[in-house]
Amino acid sequence: MIGQLTRQLRREDGARAPAEPAWLAEARKWIDLSEIKGAQHAPEILQMWRDIKRGGIRDDETPWCAAFVGAVLERAGIRSTRFEGARSYLDWGVPLSAPVHGCIAVFSRDGGGHVGFVVGRDAAGNVLVLGGNQSDAVNVRAFPVGRVTGYRWPADVPVPAAGLAQLDGAPVSEREA
Repeated sequence: MIGQLTRQLRREDGARAPAEPAWLAEARKWIDLSEIKGAQHAPEILQMWRDIKRGGIRDDETPWCAAFVGAVLERAGIRSTRFEGARSYLDWGVPLSAPVHGCIAVFSRDGGGHVGFVVGRDAAGNVLVLGGNQSDAVNVRAFPVGRVTGYRWPADVPVPAAGLAQLDGAPVSEREA
C-alpha cells in the first residue's frame, strides 16, 4: 500500500511534492512493524522507548505512538518531547494553522490522544498519517480532520510551503491503542 501511496505523491495544486524531511524518511523504514501478541515483545518497539529515554517500559502493549514519533525524530537528529504521552506534542516545536507534508498531527481519541506524521490527504479531506500503534502497527491511516487538536513542526527547521498530496488507498483509522 505505501508504495502505491508514495507513487501518488502530488500536492493538491498538482505540483510535485517537496523532498521528504529526514524524519519522515526514517518513519517510512518502519512501515509494517507490528506488536507481537503474547508474552514476547517487538524489540524494535522496546528500542523506541529507550530512544526517548523511557527504557523502563518493557512491553509493546503500552500505547507507543509517541514512542514511535519520538524515536523517529531522535534518529533524525531532532530532540523529541521524550515523553510517552501523545498530547505532549501539543507543546513541542512550533504550531501550524494547517498541515504540511511531514508535520506532526496530534489527535483526540477516547481514553487519550494519538500522534503521527502527516503524509497527505485523501479525496474525502481526511489527513493521512504515518504513525505507530495504528491497529498495533506502523502504517498509514486516514483520520478525520475534526479529530486533530494540533499540527506541529520542529522549531529549528524551515516550514515548507502549504499543500498536501492527495493520495488514495489508506483505510480510515479504527484503533490507535
